[in-house]
Amino acid sequence: MRSVVAASAAGTVFEWYDFFIFAILTSIISRHFYVGLPDAQAFIFTLLTFAVGFIVRPLGALIFGKMGDTKGRKGTFLITITMMGLATVAIGLLPDYAWLETNVGPGAGVIAPILLVLCRILQGFALGGEYGGAVIYVAEHAPASKRGYHTSWIQTSAALGLLAALGVTLLTRSLMGEEAFRDWGWRVPFLVSFGLLVVSLWIRLSLEESPAFKRMQAEGKATKSIYVESFLRWNTLKIVLLALFSIMMAQGVVWYTGNFYTQFFLERLLKLPAIDVNILMIGVTSVSAVLYVFFGWLSDKVGRKPVMAFGMGLMLVAYFPGFHLLTQSANPQLARAQQAAPVVVVADPASCSLQLDLTGGAAQFGRACDILKGVLAN
Repeated sequence: MRSVVAASAAGTVFEWYDFFIFAILTSIISRHFYVGLPDAQAFIFTLLTFAVGFIVRPLGALIFGKMGDTKGRKGTFLITITMMGLATVAIGLLPDYAWLETNVGPGAGVIAPILLVLCRILQGFALGGEYGGAVIYVAEHAPASKRGYHTSWIQTSAALGLLAALGVTLLTRSLMGEEAFRDWGWRVPFLVSFGLLVVSLWIRLSLEESPAFKRMQAEGKATKSIYVESFLRWNTLKIVLLALFSIMMAQGVVWYTGNFYTQFFLERLLKLPAIDVNILMIGVTSVSAVLYVFFGWLSDKVGRKPVMAFGMGLMLVAYFPGFHLLTQSANPQLARAQQAAPVVVVADPASCSLQLDLTGGAAQFGRACDILKGVLAN
């Protein structure tokens, strides 16, 4: 059981590392691939590129889930992990906007963000199949009384993948300096993925098919109409809908707000140095990795529902005061200024624009109110 969990989690750590490294470097990637746009707008486009990976994850889950049920977990694991690794290395090798404009010709720079989006599509597609498959593989090996504990190690792999991504970024940043890192060193964490891919493939090749899958094959119980049974029959569709709307939506909000929006908030809004943000997130993520295992173990004792309800309730209670505390701790001058000296802009509303143009820069934001709002926001 230990080797099953270790091998499954190790491969999943690698996949999360690949998926998360993009989010950590969003502010730098925006300057290389969305050149010519206002800073805030370029950042929004980069976040949307990150979001593309989530849009295709359900498709990857559907396709690779069916492959795992019909062809086996092991082969599916090897395909998803290879796809993720190659897409991540490709991001580290992509020509950026400026290089294409200089070496290919005017107008060629637009190819850079297109290639970036394609790589993110492949990453999301691969992770959609990998993560669910790893959880199922471990669950099929685990005894019923310890299923929460054993599968919690797969949840921990997400924290460990984030931890690895933060660690590699921090190390690279520290060794080469911020200027070189922003210029070309940001590619290094993506290229490191090749070595992780080799190790992960070696680990995954040692795995055997799960006992449940072997038994299902031997008894001829493998279904031939997976999608029909899952989505066109109410008794199974209602389980899918309940899992999606009552569990996975909450889990997604908790995880990505806590682990990613917090980073953007600290670095871009509170102006905390990037290295300090990396160190802080490494500490928080290390603590969370232990808590995954604890709450997985607890779910075996008291049930899944109370544990999940506790997490969702804690999120609702803690998020707003939590971000206020972050502001007071990371940028106390800003927190005091907001309380003691609030800024009021007096202007004709007709002269104030919404300062976000996702079409590519037609609005100039040159009126007095726009200029003032831009200065205050920065």
